[in-house]
Amino acid sequence: MKYHTFKDLSLSALGFGMMRLPTKADASIDEDLVYKMVKHAMEHGVNYFDTAYPYHGGMSEIVAGKVLSQFPRDRYYLATKYPGHQYATSYHPAEIFEEQLKKCRVDYFDFYLLHNVMESCIDVYKDPKWGILDYFVEQKRRGRIRHLGFSSHADFDTLREFLDYAGDNIEFCQIQLNYLDWTLQNARARYELLSSRHIPVWVMEPVRGGRLASLNPAQTARLQAIRPDESTASWAFRWLQTLPDVTVVLSGMSSLEQLSDNLKTFSGGEPLNADEKALLSSIASELQTMIPCTGCRYCCDGCPQSLNIPMLLGMLNDARFGANFTVAMRLEALAVDRQPTACLGCGACTHACPQHIDIPSLMREFAERMPSLPSWRKICEERAAAAAKLKQS
Repeated sequence: MKYHTFKDLSLSALGFGMMRLPTKADASIDEDLVYKMVKHAMEHGVNYFDTAYPYHGGMSEIVAGKVLSQFPRDRYYLATKYPGHQYATSYHPAEIFEEQLKKCRVDYFDFYLLHNVMESCIDVYKDPKWGILDYFVEQKRRGRIRHLGFSSHADFDTLREFLDYAGDNIEFCQIQLNYLDWTLQNARARYELLSSRHIPVWVMEPVRGGRLASLNPAQTARLQAIRPDESTASWAFRWLQTLPDVTVVLSGMSSLEQLSDNLKTFSGGEPLNADEKALLSSIASELQTMIPCTGCRYCCDGCPQSLNIPMLLGMLNDARFGANFTVAMRLEALAVDRQPTACLGCGACTHACPQHIDIPSLMREFAERMPSLPSWRKICEERAAAAAKLKQS
């Protein structure tokens, strides 16, 4: 197993993500298989385990507690997250934190994250009325949290805003990072921002929810011709191994087969060379249908609706790749009069665009796609109901 140093700790480069645990036919978590996977992971050097309050409808922390408590506490590092993006205005941070300690059967968390700081909830996380950051800084002072960080799907400006607010209280940051989103979601800028501030990067969605593990036959053949003994998924992980400020890569593994393949990737072999990275960049381009917006913002100056057109075009690029929660979350964070449906179709933007992009037609396309996007708000409501039910039982 490859390890990276964080503070005075040696963390396995592969982290066991507990958002996509194996399930039975009735959708309940297969606890026996989780135990086998955790045991196998530990035997092969994995020591970082990541869960969160809402995962599996609130059950992930419970299963993590049941399984991990069967191993010595000094054999693993446990991370979980405070869901301020969902419940901050309904519960005091202490209520959820104390519940998490009980569910996970621990006296402290090695790593604790403010969950999903983004446009829709940054004001809640910063609001002194809720005192979220202050509360968790105090828990760290008391030794109940060893290291404090946050996860984020936010855009660059929001990420920078929260980093400025939190200052030295933040020790690490978890972002969505893979060779597709390097350009598609401009993850490169977020990675470089964190690097410039000497904040270690934790990676989520390294294979984009499995999408980068199942390329088309022609793309797969191009990879296998170079590395015949490695899986398609391993290419995504090896690409991340070329980034020096990546400390932990989280993989949401659902089977022993996935775990074994990842262990192989993180226990030996070489990161990608320049030619191999160029090949992945080419494949990433094939996976996208990119709108050639350069972000010059000339289109914004004359927009009667004051739309942030480059941002909306970037979100449309992402939506074209496939319906996903990030786009849905960012849309729901926008006021209705700032969403693509607010476009009047006047054409002033196209007239100003150096690339001659037909922006009104793209805004119509985006508006038509909106109903097919996952409703993050609905998911939050369902998770809140499930959490309330768990508290009553």
